[in-house]
This record gives sequence, C-alpha cells and structure tokens, in this order.
Amino acid sequence: MLKVAILDDYQNVAQEFVDLEKLSGEYEFKIFNEPFIDERDVLGQLADFEALLIMRERTPITKNVIDNLSKLKFIITSGLRNKSIDLDAAKKKKIIVCGTETNINPTPELTWALILGLARNLKEEVDNMYQGYWQTTIGVELKGKILGLIGLGRVGSEVAKIGKAFGMQVMAWSENLNLDKCKELNVLPCSKEDLIKTSDFLSIHVQGSERYKDCITLKEMDKMKKTAFIINTSRGQIINEDDLIIALSTNVIAGAGIDVYGKEPLPENNKLRFLPNALLTPHIGFVTAENYSIFYTQMIEALEACVKGKPIRIIE
Repeated sequence: MLKVAILDDYQNVAQEFVDLEKLSGEYEFKIFNEPFIDERDVLGQLADFEALLIMRERTPITKNVIDNLSKLKFIITSGLRNKSIDLDAAKKKKIIVCGTETNINPTPELTWALILGLARNLKEEVDNMYQGYWQTTIGVELKGKILGLIGLGRVGSEVAKIGKAFGMQVMAWSENLNLDKCKELNVLPCSKEDLIKTSDFLSIHVQGSERYKDCITLKEMDKMKKTAFIINTSRGQIINEDDLIIALSTNVIAGAGIDVYGKEPLPENNKLRFLPNALLTPHIGFVTAENYSIFYTQMIEALEACVKGKPIRIIE
C-alpha cells in the first residue's frame, strides 16, 4: 500500500474536498495540519512516505530533503509551478513531479479587497465599531486616482480591468512588459521610477524570482507619495519586509495591504502585526473553495496517474 503524506493542510479541510476513504484500500494517507519546525523535522516525519501532496510554496522540498527521503517516488503540488521544489534534485533521483490547474481570479479579487480596505480605512473603522466609536476616519475615492501595477500578466491584467471600471488611471511596469497588452487594456507603460513616484495605489503582480527580490526597498518607498498605498498579493520577498516596517512606522507611505511574507506563517511577534496602517491577510489570495476543489481533486488524479505509470501535468 502506497504511503502518501498530505502536507500543510493548515485549515484541516483536505477531506472536505476529496474522499480519502474511497482510496483507503490502495493508499495509506497521513495529513499534516501544522507547519514543520525545520528541515530536520521534515526528514524525521516524512522518512517513510513514497508520495507527497503539497500546497505550493509552503514546505520547501529542497535538495537535502529529496536526497534524504529514500522512499520518495512522487511529488504532487498545487499549481503548475512551485519554486520551493528543487526540480533538478528530483530529476536526478528520478522522482516524478506533477501539478494541478489553478483559478487565477481569486488573487485579483483579494487584491481589490485590500485596495478598498485601505482606501476606506476598513481595519480601523471595523475595530472601532466594536469599541463603540462612530466615523473616526476619512477615506479616499478611487475614481481619478492612479493605479500602478508592477506586472501585467494574467493577474495584473485582471486587476487593471477592475481599476478601469473604478475610473482609475492605470499604469504598468515590469522588466518584460508586454506593450501589446498595455494597448489592449488601455494601460500606460512607464518606467519603474515614474510608476513609483506617481502611483496612489501600487500593486505587485510579478513572480517571486531573484529578478524581483527586493524590488521595493526603503529607497523606492521614499520616492512614493506620502498618501500612497502599496499592495502585495504576489510574493513576500519582492518587498523588503524590514524596510516596509520602517516606512509604515514613520509614515513614509500611508499604508500597505499585504497577503504574502518572507516567512510564512508570519511569526506572532513580527512587527507588521502591530502597525495600524498595515492591512494584513494570511496568504489567502488563492484560498477559495473553488481552488481547493481543483487542487485536491487533481492531486489525487495525478497521483493515480503516476501509480499507473502514465503521469499527467508533469513539472520539469
């Protein structure tokens, strides 16, 4: 019987989306609901497993992990790319890595929840309602404001469309910006410097590669309007987190809406948690019932295909 570990089911919901009982005659499943303490913990707890079903970019499946899990045959991840898997190491060990499809629309939707929350001071107003206070802040309108996008790919394009619907001016920059896409969406292409200086809302939608690591530091935030907000639903390392804490603490910018972090789950003592102008969510950009249904259903589908010797949605 194949031993299968389902990792990082933080919300304990995997079994709501796939009936593991039906598969109990073929597979022995174990669900891990808590993050691992460190890599030694990973190796200790996963030593006997032949297949891992993982949520994208939660537990790192490093070269050391792959080299030391001697029984491992299959890694199935949510999504069709996962930078936390060492694919070269997996290939050398002849471990098959497969993925699933993903709905992209939840991330643009959350991006707008954060933008609207910042614009209308929802964090403070909601908290104050429970404390008995009434109308304690003054919000800003989106119409006529400048929405700056770092990245105009699948997610950035959807964010741009909604910005246009609000009557915003939309600008975009990335190192490989598609000018045809800008023209199609009526988005103004610009330099990184112009984007930073002019945006009222600066939203990040590029992949978390080395190319964009520390793309936004205190140097960039110093050039932003003091009334500007920054939103990140992409990857934590794109904004230098220490610099962001300084900028928010000293009112260099008005606020930030953040869904992704350098270390996840975000430590309880992280200073971002205590800043009144930081609107924080726990990396829920992709966390919807529709996406989870796709993830878990297709993970099992891919696992069974691997066992039959006909793997699908292979990631190389």
